[in-house]
Amino acid sequence: MVVAKVDRLTRSVGFLSSLLDSGADVRFADLPEIKGAAGKFMLQQMAAVAEFERGFISERTKAALAAAKRRGVKLGGYREGAKLTAKARQAGRAALQRAASDRAADIAPVIAELRAEGAESLRAIAGGLNGRGIPTAKGGEWSATQVARVLARRSDASAA
Repeated sequence: MVVAKVDRLTRSVGFLSSLLDSGADVRFADLPEIKGAAGKFMLQQMAAVAEFERGFISERTKAALAAAKRRGVKLGGYREGAKLTAKARQAGRAALQRAASDRAADIAPVIAELRAEGAESLRAIAGGLNGRGIPTAKGGEWSATQVARVLARRSDASAA
């Protein structure tokens, strides 16, 4: 028997039905244990109500956006008055570059350690960083290109 742990009641009645029909023992963290035909019925009814409500939410949101548009409210995109000055753009770019340099400085000792252990290629260094569970600045996995950028940033910093 397969046990599926689901964090919240799914809003797709079809998915839930196919899951229940597969024979999986479905358990929810915030619901009592679902047993038998009555439990399956209650669960499907709750999912149906959730799907029904999702449709109403969509309708209400569309109606509210249309009403705001009729009132002349600018929706989404680039709004007037939110244009960045050249000075603000330059400050933002400088902040991003400082953050990237700081991250490169933080990771440099690990890269040096990996090289000392025999990692010669960029791909091998990326594999070593991933193997140690060290995420990229954005939380992803390392690639050879990202390692090359870190190394270039470090060499630029040491030349300055």
